[in-house]
Amino acid sequence: MDKKDIILLEQSLYNSDENYIISQLTNTDNSLLLHYFAANYNWNNGFNVPTVILKNEACDLGTGLLMFHYADGYRLLENPDEVSRSSLEDWKDFLSKIYNKLIKLEFQSKNISFDPKLTKIQKYKLKKNNPNLPDVLINKSPGEEVDIPKI
Repeated sequence: MDKKDIILLEQSLYNSDENYIISQLTNTDNSLLLHYFAANYNWNNGFNVPTVILKNEACDLGTGLLMFHYADGYRLLENPDEVSRSSLEDWKDFLSKIYNKLIKLEFQSKNISFDPKLTKIQKYKLKKNNPNLPDVLINKSPGEEVDIPKI
């Protein structure tokens, strides 16, 4: 990423105008910028912005996997019934959308790798509870490993 992209990333991350952020993320075709943004996003700010990233055609499989795990998708894998009983409708909706997009591999690129860093024991327990669990949700995604800058 060049200096212009880093400045755009910083401006977007620290801007309180959600419409501005959504506009910037909608109009970018830079998958690395989307990945860095998702990794630095304050997930307490809701799911409107992550949904925009997910809908962007430049969103990479690795970014989708990152967002799934950053949004606490592990809880969905561990106990789907608990998640379905949650009163957090936006969270459930986002997890459902990203889960389906991941298992259907509906990403145009697979260039950025993300590793959810689940232990062998965690993977074993998840697979034991759900033998049909798609590996894409628990394993490192294909692509190049990138160092995520803390912004």
